[in-house]
Amino acid sequence: MGPRLTTDEGPSARVLALSARAEEVLNAHPRTRNLTASLPQADTSPLRIALLGPYSAGKSMLIAALRRLPAAEVEELVDAAPKTQEAMLHPWNGVSLVDLPGTLSGNGEHSAAARRGVRGADALMIVTTSELPGEAETKAILQALETDGFADRSVVVVNKMSAENSDRDVVLNEIRKRLGPFADRVPIVPTDARDYVDAANDPELSDEHRELLASESGIDALTAELRRILAPGVEGVRPKAQACELLRVLADAEQLWELDGEELDAAQTAKKAEESVSRAKEGVMDALERESEVVASRIRTAGGRVADSVSEKNVVVPVDIAVAVTGELVDARTDFDVRFSSSLRAAFDALVAQYGDGVPEPEDWVNDVDSPEPTLAAPTESPYKGAIREAAEKAAKAGAGRLYDWIKKVADSSERAAAVADWLNKTRAGQRVLDARGKITNGVGKFKPWGKGKAADKVTGWAGKAQWAVAVMGPVLDVKSVVQDQSKWMAINKRRQALRDHFTEVALGQRTDLADAGERHLSEWIAEMERSLSDLTHPGAQLSAARETALKEIRSLRDEVEKLVGQATD
Repeated sequence: MGPRLTTDEGPSARVLALSARAEEVLNAHPRTRNLTASLPQADTSPLRIALLGPYSAGKSMLIAALRRLPAAEVEELVDAAPKTQEAMLHPWNGVSLVDLPGTLSGNGEHSAAARRGVRGADALMIVTTSELPGEAETKAILQALETDGFADRSVVVVNKMSAENSDRDVVLNEIRKRLGPFADRVPIVPTDARDYVDAANDPELSDEHRELLASESGIDALTAELRRILAPGVEGVRPKAQACELLRVLADAEQLWELDGEELDAAQTAKKAEESVSRAKEGVMDALERESEVVASRIRTAGGRVADSVSEKNVVVPVDIAVAVTGELVDARTDFDVRFSSSLRAAFDALVAQYGDGVPEPEDWVNDVDSPEPTLAAPTESPYKGAIREAAEKAAKAGAGRLYDWIKKVADSSERAAAVADWLNKTRAGQRVLDARGKITNGVGKFKPWGKGKAADKVTGWAGKAQWAVAVMGPVLDVKSVVQDQSKWMAINKRRQALRDHFTEVALGQRTDLADAGERHLSEWIAEMERSLSDLTHPGAQLSAARETALKEIRSLRDEVEKLVGQATD
């Protein structure tokens, strides 16, 4: 590939700079690498005018007429034309006339060679005849003018106009209709190349007849139009031609990125999996946002209840309210765990339905909490729950310390937690509450291997929530914080507002902590799932990513080239 001109700021330099960028983009992937050979290069060779038209339109005779060839060379050129499978260059007035193989002959090689010739041309002579172009030929003409960008660098030549039964005005009006929106942009020149050649070479013609044939052949008018189109010279015409060719190469690159067969299946599989995982994640995130806000709302509501219960007599919260609110806080956290776990389970089940055992089961959230079946009767009060109540009642006088200490002992002691688990597993209802999915127990009173340890862990988790609830309740039970040097009502109102503010702060922090922890938990599962499904999705995802990157760069280049073409047209 030759060197690219980038030394000036003119149109040629801008086109070639974009071509150099396109070369990098196309070389980045084997799929489009071969297209770099078609990219415009620095080129100061003579301008090329390609003759496009069906094999019987008289293109070779037009070349002979324009070049004023003698009779022997005319016959040689015309006789060779039907056998031409590749473009043939003929010098004329400092430019090259490119005789392309005839189109619409049914010869695929001819059509392909003609197409290549068009793509390498700076300007076009679109040749038809007085018999008028048919539907296929009209379509080819419009493609050259519009899609290929030759509208301002073309002349339509209607050849063989001296044929019998040819009404010039009727033929030209019909040609204009076929050109549609380009009728006023593209010059239409009626010619008869045979008349011109005969005028130049037939020795039997009189000078008057010779002059008449030549003047009415239209070749002089055609010569004038071609000179007008080519007047800007190489630096004025070629950049536009190269920009249009660059657009065609970029369009070819886009087409090469159209997937089908196994590649399309792989890309669709990867996309489907990505969308499924995204839906699963979105569903869990929605639940996480919703349920963390529910916890926050319940905490604020509990704070309002506590504040409203402050005694006007001694500015303290009644023991029964404190115990009830402590339970409400534990319930709020437990309900969050159950519902968040349920959303994870629903996402997991949906993905398993699509991808089977390849989907890893998410780690149990926080404390391995399972939602008990709603039809089960609640077991009688456990010693754990009774101890909370007893400790809370004692804490009304001594502050929250004792209650916190007792809960901490349950959380830190596997023996105490195991005792609570044993108690739960003594009845069918308690066993189902402890082990709704049957992973821990082998029925009432029995545990699977290591099941008792898991059950103790679950109880410990519950104790952890109780620790948190008691910590939240600390200011409620701590009467030392009441300001004694204010009037009774000021002390009550300040105490109530302080409690509301405290619970509002806890609600905000708890919502944030749960959302952050839940999102981390979800992200770990999503990452594990993507690793597990990588054999299924990786090939298609890799191909889709490469395609997306390539198309983004190709389209960005195309937009810039189209702007340059528009500026050149203006």
